[in-house]
Amino acid sequence: MKNNSLLFILSILFSLSALTFSCSSGGDGGGDSGGSQQVIPSNLDVNVTIQGQSDVDPFGDGSGQFSVTATATNTVRYGFKVGNSGTETQNTTGLFSYTITQPGINQFPLYVYAYSETDDRISDIEPMKIFVAGNGGNGNNDVLVWFDEFNGTGPVDNSKWVYDTVDYIGNGWGNGEEQTYTNSTDNVIVEDGSLKINVYKTTTGYTSGRIKTKGKKEFTYGRIDIRAKLPTVQGSWPALWMLGANIDDVSWPQCGEIDIMEQFENKNSVDTTLHWYNPSNVNADNPLGQASYGQSKSGSSYDDWHIYTLDWTSSNITAYVDDVEFFSMSTSSSSLPFNQNFFLLFNVAMGGTNGGTIDPNLSTGYVDTMEVDYIRLYQ
Repeated sequence: MKNNSLLFILSILFSLSALTFSCSSGGDGGGDSGGSQQVIPSNLDVNVTIQGQSDVDPFGDGSGQFSVTATATNTVRYGFKVGNSGTETQNTTGLFSYTITQPGINQFPLYVYAYSETDDRISDIEPMKIFVAGNGGNGNNDVLVWFDEFNGTGPVDNSKWVYDTVDYIGNGWGNGEEQTYTNSTDNVIVEDGSLKINVYKTTTGYTSGRIKTKGKKEFTYGRIDIRAKLPTVQGSWPALWMLGANIDDVSWPQCGEIDIMEQFENKNSVDTTLHWYNPSNVNADNPLGQASYGQSKSGSSYDDWHIYTLDWTSSNITAYVDDVEFFSMSTSSSSLPFNQNFFLLFNVAMGGTNGGTIDPNLSTGYVDTMEVDYIRLYQ
């Protein structure tokens, strides 16, 4: 009797165990033994090709075209979305092409997705920067021919820039300026995605930075875009400008000067000015025979980022701030020096004829900075 009872109990336990195993075997199928298990894609690899991309044209040839090849494991289809507001496009090949049409340099994220048969997905985000040619102020299709994005960390790119530290003119670069220019990374440094020209006060005066493309990049005509933000300290004189490449042969002002952007004592205004030689202007007060023409653009926040543009053609020079024109001058006359090679200069002076009175309460040490996000030359 005891043996029969034991056999009965064991048979019940065996049945319950079998029932439990049967119920759990359905997994994620919700009790349906025919359901499939979750599959997660992996190893998503994305390759982007921008048409015409090269060392000279890192953002493409101006067509705005790019193509994408995506591969992944355990994937049945792919998705592609251009920009945050774009619409996702899906296919099974992993191949995708697109054309950006907005003129200028376009920056946006490219989203790439890989889906499994259970509709699970993984993703990758590619930061994109593509140039699209458009009609510039001179009516021509512009091509990016030279640039500096000021990425990386450390000194400026010596294949593009040289330091200007010797005051050959004397008397504070001819303007009574109070700074000494150095090649120290305290005064000129690339960091955080921008060029920084820093002014310091020392026990004997001020130090700052002045760099130029003389002997590295000299050119005639084009559109120049410079995104920058300016110092605010009283007495600072920041400038983004150009000089004729023949300055060593003919001196100044015969070589010509193009001031893309200068800020003087008035911190709510910037100026564009052209300088040249006019023999009829030579007199006791103007022994060099300088002639000039400039215009101001008023604003309220030049210590914030703005784009300073110069459109230079064989017949005219026009200047803009954030695409708003405020300066224009005809330069077609053969007596003017604006139809030859020029080079670029960036600097921050202190005091002098146009910087004004320096704040007398400045402490020794760091004073202020001009930052440049990028410079781009289109021709």
